[in-house]
Amino acid sequence: MRTKRLALCALYTAIALTIFVLETQIPPLLPVPGVKLGLSNIVTLFALCSLGGKEACAIVLVRIVLGNLATGQVSAIFYSLGGGMLSFFTMLLAMRIVKSSQIWVVGVLGGIAHNIGQICVAVLLTQTVGLFVYLPMLLLCGIATGALTGLCAQILKNRRIFQ
Repeated sequence: MRTKRLALCALYTAIALTIFVLETQIPPLLPVPGVKLGLSNIVTLFALCSLGGKEACAIVLVRIVLGNLATGQVSAIFYSLGGGMLSFFTMLLAMRIVKSSQIWVVGVLGGIAHNIGQICVAVLLTQTVGLFVYLPMLLLCGIATGALTGLCAQILKNRRIFQ
């Protein structure tokens, strides 16, 4: 059974990393820095549901580090880690509260947390408090993209894909 979990972690990581790299090829949707679909979060949320917190956290960390290295965005690792880890822990807590039929809510909360984490890292690194002006637009985008990724993860979970 342990070998199966390890194989699933490797598979989920490969899928998430592939989605992350492909998503960098999509032109920016809005002229606001940091806005992207976050489609690899579908895998994170699905892994959280199917494997648990420890494995999902490892998948997120590997995806962030390898994804940013593979795309040449080494300086973005800090932003991705700040947003990704705050998002992950928010989703981990939310999974304990919401019903399994409402995973999309967890996706929304994760999207919001990701944007808050990214802005906080940006403010800390640049010492520019004025960056918080982007937060309302980022939060709206986080709600929309979080709902999308949450719904996709909900569909995968309901169909028992890769379990």
